[in-house]
Amino acid sequence: MFKTAIDNAFSSAIIPFKEIAAYEALWLESKASFKTIANLFRQNPGRLPSELIHEEFYKGLYPELKKLIQDSKVDYKANILINETFDYPTGLKDAQEQVEILYYAGNLEYLQTRGVAIVGSRNPSDNGVKRAEKITKLLVKDNFTIVSGLAKGIDAVAHKTAILQKGRTIAVLGTPLNTYYPKENSKLQNFIAHHHLLISQVPFVRYSKQSPFGNKLFFPERNKTMSALTEATVIIEASDTSGTLIQAKAALQQHRKLFILDSCFQNPNISWPAKFEQLGAIRVKEYEDIIGRLNVKD
Repeated sequence: MFKTAIDNAFSSAIIPFKEIAAYEALWLESKASFKTIANLFRQNPGRLPSELIHEEFYKGLYPELKKLIQDSKVDYKANILINETFDYPTGLKDAQEQVEILYYAGNLEYLQTRGVAIVGSRNPSDNGVKRAEKITKLLVKDNFTIVSGLAKGIDAVAHKTAILQKGRTIAVLGTPLNTYYPKENSKLQNFIAHHHLLISQVPFVRYSKQSPFGNKLFFPERNKTMSALTEATVIIEASDTSGTLIQAKAALQQHRKLFILDSCFQNPNISWPAKFEQLGAIRVKEYEDIIGRLNVKD
């Protein structure tokens, strides 16, 4: 069962669950998106979700939201972070569309460490896997937290390698916290939730009511958040149509460092590396190209 720290809200009416329900209700508007909701809060600075929607709409969600949580098969506790609270990640303020609520499970102190995102193809080459493992090991050795999206391929390699190296890892999901995706990573997701940090910005109710096609739109937003939470993004390998490139664009917009392995530039089948290099991305031939730039304050 998906037990949460907000279950007590049903007996004591504490603020966190109220704000979750209100936030989830905002997402039920037909044209709701991260952009429209971010604009709503931007136009109403300092306001909580419950102050932006009539209580009859969010109180009506209590039973459905509780059922979604209790019927889940995941076994970790979930909590929330609300924008403007003291422990909310300051890096997220650099995102073009700020996320008002983050759901999380695990060690929140990881957000106070130096993090680097490692991302890439869901179907990596053998060499791509080896490169991801090598860079992850070196970053862990230099005390960086490894952040990725828990997708199959490079993401899973980065998480697993960080764990094997006794390092820290953060998984940023493109689904709600009560969902396993992909299912093959369910054990890894549970382990990260219990021993590291799992984060999601995806609303439970909207996700449950929306088609799989509609829910795919949450994944690009996940990449933008992953970038904002970290100092830099390292791209191991990716095609010209990869969602990884959304994170690459976000990293530059958020004034984060963007590292692209030299092997990507050597691939004649893709054109994106040269385009991003012209925009400020850093070509990586040796690990020193990464750590040297991370240790320089711009």
